[in-house]
Amino acid sequence: MATTVAAPTAVLGLGSATLPSPKRPTLLTSEFVRSPTRARNPLTVSRGSGGKYTCFERNWLRTDFNVIGFGLIGWIAPSSIPAIDGKSLTGLFFESIGAELAHFPTGPALTSPFWLWLVTWHLGLFLCLTFGQIGFKGRTEEYF
Repeated sequence: MATTVAAPTAVLGLGSATLPSPKRPTLLTSEFVRSPTRARNPLTVSRGSGGKYTCFERNWLRTDFNVIGFGLIGWIAPSSIPAIDGKSLTGLFFESIGAELAHFPTGPALTSPFWLWLVTWHLGLFLCLTFGQIGFKGRTEEYF
């Protein structure tokens, strides 16, 4: 099989050859370079509240200390009922805290029942506070 070697030819733009000049400049685009046009925000409304449109109120959380107080009492009361082998969830959680503090410099083991009582107690507390916030604010703002 014979191979042929092509004679060297001039490459445009190198050596003495010149590139043809374009009539209009070439615009190069890249994903890394920003577009010269500004992106338009679809949520802005012209002449509407200073040109800004907000989906939520500024104070969307609307915290109320009544909810925190009643929610905490509303969770501690039922979690203090002795329903787990004659012991309450709150009692088991506080006992596990004391047992873990007995060997203080080392933390609780991964198999310690402390983690079960910690997660269960706090999950119940946060659910009670969340539903309390929904119920209390729903009633005061006349949603239901």
